[in-house]
Amino acid sequence: MQTNVIWGILIPFAGTALGSACVLFLKKKMNLLVQRSLTGFAAGVMVAASVWSLLIPAMEQAEAMGQWAFVPAAAGFWIGILFLLLLDKTIPHLHMNSSKAEGPKSSFGRSTMLVLAVTLHNLPEGMAVGVVYAGWLSGDAGITAMGALALSLGIAIQNFPEGAIISMPLRAEGAGRGKAFLYGAFSGAVEPIGAALTLLAAHYVVPFLPYLLSFAAGAMVYVVVEELIPEMSEGKHSNLGTILFAAGFTIMMALDVALG
Repeated sequence: MQTNVIWGILIPFAGTALGSACVLFLKKKMNLLVQRSLTGFAAGVMVAASVWSLLIPAMEQAEAMGQWAFVPAAAGFWIGILFLLLLDKTIPHLHMNSSKAEGPKSSFGRSTMLVLAVTLHNLPEGMAVGVVYAGWLSGDAGITAMGALALSLGIAIQNFPEGAIISMPLRAEGAGRGKAFLYGAFSGAVEPIGAALTLLAAHYVVPFLPYLLSFAAGAMVYVVVEELIPEMSEGKHSNLGTILFAAGFTIMMALDVALG
């Protein structure tokens, strides 16, 4: 069981590292249309994971509340939104293809700010994995090992393009291949750390599982709406990002239902 948990919390990080490794083999900088397509795909996976892996289980676990079973999900969702909004305002970061940093003024370089932007939205993903595995380990939360694995795999799938999206532009801006890879991979390191810390607090986490599952969902949806959707839609109009969003959504939905 412990081995399954360890692998489960490392799988999303592996997705980021593999995506970042693209910079070691590809010579040209990433085409903007490809970047938008991958961003749309990642957004679709995150939205589907938020619904099927987090919000629906949160309401199922609160079903004893009857018609008020939505309350923990709604409350946790909004706490997640506000938490990411707070981080967005207090941590200096730079979104992809943007020349103006967000958050407080900082002396950080562009590369560091780009990594912080990705790290910022990887945190709730790590927490989501940790919460789901904590629920599985509790044995009475209605979460199966395969259901937890489905979330890990889904996040890993959407982390692959994220790893490439952070490392390839860094290489194009003059960073060495090794440095660009390490920066990209490092942006995903917060996920297993966040998951592990959540698991260490499992004794306190499980009683509030409906709130914490929906908290992670709210944080992930914030990232999608505030960052990923604008990035997949910028520049010359194309429906490719939207199509890839639908593809990512469908794949994550299928994973959760088939494995859960």
